[in-house]
Amino acid sequence: MQIYLPIAEMSVSIFLLFAMGGGVGFLSGMFGVGGGFLMTPLLIFIGIPPPVAVATEANQIVASSVSGVLAHWRRGNVDFKMGTVLLVGGFFGSSLGAWLFKVLREVGQIDLVISLSYVVFLGIIGSLMLWESTRALIRRHTGKRPKRKLHQHTWMHGLPFKMRFRKSKLYISAFLPLMIGFFVGILSAIMGVGGGFVMVPAMIYLLGMPTSVVVGTSLFQIIFVTANVTLLHSINTQTVDVVLAILLLAGAVIGAQFGTRVGVKLRGEQLRGLLALMVLGVCVKLAYDLVATPESLYAVGTAIGH
Repeated sequence: MQIYLPIAEMSVSIFLLFAMGGGVGFLSGMFGVGGGFLMTPLLIFIGIPPPVAVATEANQIVASSVSGVLAHWRRGNVDFKMGTVLLVGGFFGSSLGAWLFKVLREVGQIDLVISLSYVVFLGIIGSLMLWESTRALIRRHTGKRPKRKLHQHTWMHGLPFKMRFRKSKLYISAFLPLMIGFFVGILSAIMGVGGGFVMVPAMIYLLGMPTSVVVGTSLFQIIFVTANVTLLHSINTQTVDVVLAILLLAGAVIGAQFGTRVGVKLRGEQLRGLLALMVLGVCVKLAYDLVATPESLYAVGTAIGH
């Protein structure tokens, strides 16, 4: 059953979009990521224009993240104080990112920037997470315990304006989560992601938060940042396809509830390892599409000729 998407200007199967939304919603609840790092490329793969995929996916992430946060909140796995600090940085970052998105679209470079951003960031983050999770699994299998603490203190932890985050058992400078939130906000606006694939490892390795609290807190921050991104894109670039967003949203809300149930049954290193493999898989596909020769090399020229 096909449905016409007015902003994307194409017809797509309703069942395909619903299934994609459900699958990504499941991953959202399971890993604490908005799912945009996977959904945006998937939308591009099925022919949705990149600017529309980015702006619309930000809208869908809001719904899947709300569903995921409610599930984690009931389990007491959300640090609202930390999430609020991250949110402040994310709000300013997403506003700057939306402005950059508009400028790049006007000069005709937004499609290339979106793809390159995914390849670079997914490649780096996926490799680091896979390396760390593999080491953790090996240590668990051999029975060796790491000699370091949960997180190592660096010069960043000596920054002023320290705050105590009781839920996360941390006493650190507010600048750290503010900077992380700001950076992730920019990525959210340009790449159409919640930023969880950067946020989750940053909260674990830079802030030193427990993995159990990271997932719910990440989703809490993602809700408001992606809502801001959706509003700015709808005003500045008019690339939010409401019909597409609703179909993805319907599947995502259901999928997120199942994802949270599975996520709490897996160990932290297992979650990070699985997420790393998916991140690298999407990265490889996008990189291939950038360098591969198109099947119809002269399709555009032929169309113009007619």
